[in-house]
Amino acid sequence: MNRRPVFLITMLCFGFAFFYIPIISMMVYSFNGSRLATVWGGFSTKWYISLLSNRQVLKAVILSLEIAVLSATVATILGTMAGIAMARFKRFRGRTLFSGLVTAPLVMPEVITGIASLMLFILMAEYIGWPATRGFTTVTLAHITFSMVFVTTIVHSRLVQADEAIEEAAMDLGSRPWQVMKDITLPVISPAILSGWLLAFTISLDDVVITNFTTGPGTTTLPILIWSKVKLGVTPDINALATITVVIVGIGVFTAGWLLNRAEKRRELDIQLAYQANQ
Repeated sequence: MNRRPVFLITMLCFGFAFFYIPIISMMVYSFNGSRLATVWGGFSTKWYISLLSNRQVLKAVILSLEIAVLSATVATILGTMAGIAMARFKRFRGRTLFSGLVTAPLVMPEVITGIASLMLFILMAEYIGWPATRGFTTVTLAHITFSMVFVTTIVHSRLVQADEAIEEAAMDLGSRPWQVMKDITLPVISPAILSGWLLAFTISLDDVVITNFTTGPGTTTLPILIWSKVKLGVTPDINALATITVVIVGIGVFTAGWLLNRAEKRRELDIQLAYQANQ
């Protein structure tokens, strides 16, 4: 009877080890004093110090953060609107086509999306003269297009599970549609909106394929910079840069999880208090 749990736990540990041991090894070797990434030369933090004085890396980090924040914010706004439309408007002309367009990028290879975005910008530059050069704007637009579908899927899934009767009761009591949206719908889906923003931010921050097709000279994001450096061989400064990225992302994930858990508990408590008040 105990064989199955032991087997599942063993496979789970094996999966975690397969994923996290390389990351831990990378973090350990980021403190390597040797120039060779695979030869231990003693403990040293010089690679972290050199990163702080590397203008190319700092410029790439700032550019990646600017693109990720802007694209995630716009994608969250558009994706939330699309998710609400799909969940609350059951029938409208072109709904099937709209749903297909939303879900298609989820299963489409990134290289196809990158080529399509590149062709679009080339044709636009030829016929309307914009964009004159590919760079910050084209990369941001491509990231918005790709990450918006993930936000739409998350918000739509959350709204489908939500009780629509609460919104209908509010409208029966005299609330305007915009009041229902502001006071009921948006607070209910706020964890999904935050999750969608974080997912869109992460997708934009670590994207290589789509960015490689839509970027231009002088616009080098952090993933593109790391990719170009890795081609010449992995060095300790790359390990240090990747370690900093992992730590920042880890802190962000734990903070977001804590905030989402806190918001969910508060929502459940409000529901219980409202239910007790009506008794």
